[in-house]
Amino acid sequence: MAQASRLVKPTEQRLIRLEVLRAERLSRHRARVTLGAGEVDRFVPMGYDQWFRLFLPVGGAAGLERIPAKANKLIGYLRFLRIPEGDRPVMRNYTVRAYRPATDAASAEIDVDFVLHGSAEDGTAGPASSWAETCVPGESVVIIDEGIAFNPERGVQNVLLVADETGLPAIAGICASLPADASGLALIEVPSAEDALAFDRPAGVEVRWLIRDDYARVPGTLALSALAELTGDDVPAASCHAYVVGEQALPAAARRHLIAERGLDKSLISFCGYWRVGAHSAAGPQSAEKSTR
Repeated sequence: MAQASRLVKPTEQRLIRLEVLRAERLSRHRARVTLGAGEVDRFVPMGYDQWFRLFLPVGGAAGLERIPAKANKLIGYLRFLRIPEGDRPVMRNYTVRAYRPATDAASAEIDVDFVLHGSAEDGTAGPASSWAETCVPGESVVIIDEGIAFNPERGVQNVLLVADETGLPAIAGICASLPADASGLALIEVPSAEDALAFDRPAGVEVRWLIRDDYARVPGTLALSALAELTGDDVPAASCHAYVVGEQALPAAARRHLIAERGLDKSLISFCGYWRVGAHSAAGPQSAEKSTR
């Protein structure tokens, strides 16, 4: 099973050192951390669902200095794994929720939204979720830009966007980058009504929030059902650009449905499995901890 469509890569991929500027709780299951300072001027915004490898100093800031220059590639990642456990930073994949360029009064800033699960206080949260709950201004992190999965060459006028809660920042970023006259539909599944956080979008793009509530249900189940129930009038256009991300079963099944049942050309589908239920590796998009890509 293919786990991602071809990505649009950035012109450069290098270690960029940043600092935490602010952190805030947005809802029961979501927090936002604003990064900047450091080498933020090296970051080149691409819009849409731009994502990056994020290295968190859970073992102390000294571990960040030991990250290999190409830790996002196989050889570099193997070198990264040689950093002793306890010193080794945690690596996860996250999306640029918003980018604000530098002004005369302030340097550039990058907002990153985290899905929260468990609790940092009682030790039930994963390392990235726990860090997002407890980080303070001045803490250092490292990122490596990975580009975008929503390839605008597949179309920006008519879109069908589908995601679980981990894909909400990506859909928000895509909508912020679409032309003002774009049209389409976004199906976004979230764990509670409180997590249905509004975002700017073209007037012609409708958002339907799908509230899961039932924690026994695998994330993405509601989104996939809603996609299957769409009528012909609901789908933006026969040639729309479809984008599906989240727990890997969602993009896999949605892609099959769009091709077999809707007749959509597979070249018009951008998709990626962000994480997988029961997985334990943090090296790729199928991390057991829900990376908010």
